[in-house]
Amino acid sequence: MMALKEKYVVEFAFSDDNSFTEHYLEHKALWLNSNDKIEDYNKIYLPYSSSSELIENKARVITKEGKIINLDDSKILTAKDEETGKSYKYFAFEGVEKGSIIEYFYIEKTKPSYSGTAFRLQSDFDKKNVDFDLYSPSNLVFQFKTYNGLPDMVKDTLSKDKLHWKLALKDLKGLPKEEQAPYTASRSYLVYKLDKNLRTNKSDLSSYGKVAQNIYNYYYTEPSKKAKALIQEFVNNTAKKSDSIETKIRSVDNLIKSSFILSESGGDNLKDLEEILEKKVSNSTGLIKLYVALLRHLEINHEIVITTDREKLVFDKDFEAHNFLNNFLIYFPKLETYLSPNDMETRYGYPPVALTDNYGLFIKEVSVGDFKSGIGKVKYIKSLEADKTVDKMVIDVQFDEENITSNSIKLERSFTGYYAMPFHPYMNLIVGDDRDNIIKGLAKTMNQNVEVQKMEIVDEDPKLFGIKPIKFVVDVKSDAFVEKAGNKYLFKVGEVIGRQIEMYQDKKRTLPLIDDYKRSYYRTINIKLPNGYKVANLKDINIDNTYIKDGEELLSFKSYYTMKDNLISITADEHYRINTISPSIFEDYRKVINSAADFNKITLVLEPAD
Repeated sequence: MMALKEKYVVEFAFSDDNSFTEHYLEHKALWLNSNDKIEDYNKIYLPYSSSSELIENKARVITKEGKIINLDDSKILTAKDEETGKSYKYFAFEGVEKGSIIEYFYIEKTKPSYSGTAFRLQSDFDKKNVDFDLYSPSNLVFQFKTYNGLPDMVKDTLSKDKLHWKLALKDLKGLPKEEQAPYTASRSYLVYKLDKNLRTNKSDLSSYGKVAQNIYNYYYTEPSKKAKALIQEFVNNTAKKSDSIETKIRSVDNLIKSSFILSESGGDNLKDLEEILEKKVSNSTGLIKLYVALLRHLEINHEIVITTDREKLVFDKDFEAHNFLNNFLIYFPKLETYLSPNDMETRYGYPPVALTDNYGLFIKEVSVGDFKSGIGKVKYIKSLEADKTVDKMVIDVQFDEENITSNSIKLERSFTGYYAMPFHPYMNLIVGDDRDNIIKGLAKTMNQNVEVQKMEIVDEDPKLFGIKPIKFVVDVKSDAFVEKAGNKYLFKVGEVIGRQIEMYQDKKRTLPLIDDYKRSYYRTINIKLPNGYKVANLKDINIDNTYIKDGEELLSFKSYYTMKDNLISITADEHYRINTISPSIFEDYRKVINSAADFNKITLVLEPAD
C-alpha cells in the first residue's frame, strides 16, 4: 500500500468566550493493493470521548476505475467494547477492491495538550505528500524537535495573525519491521511543546522544574494521624529495626506486591492512604503514595524517577517535554538500585527492563530550614549487568556399562535475576502438579523422552529472590542421546543443554536489535566415560566467538574441555554484556548467538580405547 496524501493540522486558539481550545485535522488518501491491506483498513476509527467533540468528518472510496463512492452517515458506526465499556466510532468502508483509494478526513475539538506531544509520521509503508502544520495565537511560541531522520520544522514568516510552523515532505519512505527492533521508537516523529508566552513574558513553560515541585507536593504530603498508625502497624509486621536498609526495602516491596491488589480505577479512595492500608486495594497513584510514605517512615533515602518505555519512546535528555514523563520508578542512591511501584510482577532490584538503559527525571527531596521541596535532574538509568541475570547448568552424565546407549543424568539448573523473576517470587503459590510440571519441564528441555527419576527445588522461598538463586535438581534416565555405530557410540553431548536459538538474517539489518536484558549462561557438563572407551574428536568441543570493544569482551561464547583419566569436564559459557545491538555489530551478535546452536550439534565419537 501507499499513502498518496497525509495532512495533519494542530491549531491552538482562544474561542469567543476566551477559553483555550485545540482543534485537530487528519486527512488521508491511502492506495490499497492487497486483500490483507483492504482487511486492515475496512474500518477507520474516529476520536470519540467525553473530552473531545467530532466537528466534521467525510470519507469516500475511489475505485481503480475512477468511480467515487461517498460514505454517508449510515456508514459511520458506533460500537462498544464489552470488556472496557468504552464506545468508539468508525468509518465502515464498502466497495473496496485491489487498487482502490480510501480517503477520509475529520476535525476534532479536544482538550488542549501543549506541554509535550510526540507525533509519529513514519509507518511501514511509503508515503507521498506528508504535511504537518501547527498554528497558535501570536503570543504563544511553540518549540519543536524532530527525530530519526525527520527534517526540522520550519516557521512560516509570512503568517501575520497567528504563528504557524510547518513540515512538508514529498516522500517519506516506509520503515520495515525487524525482529526484536524497537519499532515504535525507531519511526520518524516530532515532539512539540509550548515554550513561551510573549504577552506575560514567561518562558520555559514546559520545563521540568515545575514538574518536580508538583510531583513532590502531591506524593510527599504528611499522612493523617490514622494513616500514620496504619503505616506503623505495616512496618511492625514487615521489617525489624536491626534489618539492613536493603532488607527493609525488599521486605516492604515483597509484602505490597504479594498482598495488595492493583486496580485500574481512578477513584479517590484508591489514592487515600487510610483506605489503601485498610483494604489493600490501590491504583497506580495510590501505590506510589504508599511506597513514599513507608520509605519516609523508615527514613530510607530515595528519589522518584519518571521515564519512558525506551522501546516506544527514548527519553530525550536535552529536550524537556512532558510526553517523556510516563513511567515511575523509585531510586535508592546509596544502593544504586531501583524498584517499580506500579509493576506488580517485578521485585526490588529488578525494575521493568524497558525503563532502564534510558534517561529519566530524578526528583529528590531538599530542605532549606523548615521548607521542603522537590528538585529534578535528568540522569541515566543504568541497566543491570550480565552477572545479575544468570542461567546456570551443571550436568553430570554417566553411561550404563551394560547398555552404553543409556545414560543417567543429573541436572542442576539455577536461575537468578530476570530469569528467576517470573516464578521465584511465587513459588509458595505453585503446588501439586503445577509445581512438578515446572521441574519436569526443565528436564524435558534436554529431550522430551527423558524419564524423570527424582526432583527437588533448593532455595525456593520467595523471600530469597534477589538474594540467592533458585535451583532445580533433577535425576533422569534417557536413551535419546547415544546411538551405536558399529563398535563406536555417538554421544550427542550438545543436546543435553537443550535446544538453542539459531538466528537467520536474509537482509542487511537496518534497525537496532534490543535484548530484554544483559545476561550470562554458565554450563558445565561432567562426563564419566564408559570403561574401555575414549573420545576421538574432543577438539570439536572448542568454540570461541567474541565481540570486543575497547578491550572489553561484550559478547562471547566459549566452550572448551579438560580431561583427567576417564572424566571429561566441558565448559560452555555465554555472555551478553550489552542489550542494544546496533546494525553495525549485528553479525558479531548473530555469530555469538549461533555458537550455542553450533554447540548444540556437537556429537562426540566414543571408540574403543585399545
